[in-house]
Amino acid sequence: MATIITRDGTHIFYKDWGRQDGQTIIFSHGWPLSADAWDAQMVFFANQGFRTIAHDRRSHGRSDQVWQNNTMDQYADDLAELIEQLDLHNVILVGHSTGGGEVTRYIGRHGTRRVAKIALIGAVPPLMLKTEANPGGLPIDAFDGIRKGTYDNRSQFFKDLTIPFYGYNRAGATISEGIREEFWRQGMMGGLKGQLDSIRAFSESDFHQDLKAFDKPTLVLHGDDDQIVPIGAAALSTVKIVKHAVLKVYEGADHGLTQTHQDRFNADLLDFIDA
Repeated sequence: MATIITRDGTHIFYKDWGRQDGQTIIFSHGWPLSADAWDAQMVFFANQGFRTIAHDRRSHGRSDQVWQNNTMDQYADDLAELIEQLDLHNVILVGHSTGGGEVTRYIGRHGTRRVAKIALIGAVPPLMLKTEANPGGLPIDAFDGIRKGTYDNRSQFFKDLTIPFYGYNRAGATISEGIREEFWRQGMMGGLKGQLDSIRAFSESDFHQDLKAFDKPTLVLHGDDDQIVPIGAAALSTVKIVKHAVLKVYEGADHGLTQTHQDRFNADLLDFIDA
């Protein structure tokens, strides 16, 4: 297993596939998953000649389960350490959901010196939580419900979460029990404490200032039927801040579109990278 050790002594697991001399794409996963969520993309882009890397966020997957420092700032700093320790340059950063927050905070804290392009997929920025300044966000009760479900019986909660996550509650949806089981498997690999902390990190982190630091080509891709990260307070608000961003909306698509719309997504991401 490949790992880096961060400054605070945490082991971060990562996968490193494809050509070592190819341009690097780093994939940041959503909550409560792991690097495995990106396997199909990693294989696809490695076959196109890229070097593909995905890591397990601290307290998720095969990385250390830590009691403290499960914060968006620390997630961003872990990503920075991965990039620095592997001495990566001209990197394409791709973040889904919470991973989109991680990528965004990385830009805000560490800049774009090592970055070529950015892709935010169903991502949580600018801010998920409803506030006076962010009336389109979700109420705190929604996130308290996620906390309670995760704490009380996360195994059942993760199984149930797959239904809205992949849009399986919509008319005509084809349910894949394999995808549901894989989501559950990845979720159960993580540590409960870190996953609970991460709910606050993805829901209450304000990324408005981070987005203002974006100065590289940016793709903002979202499904307009995303039931987990509604598009209005997310992608549609992000592109008002990152004015040069390319917005791509998948009509009727769910939060898990990297899997439910896998071939289309891979092709669109490749087009953006090649453009």
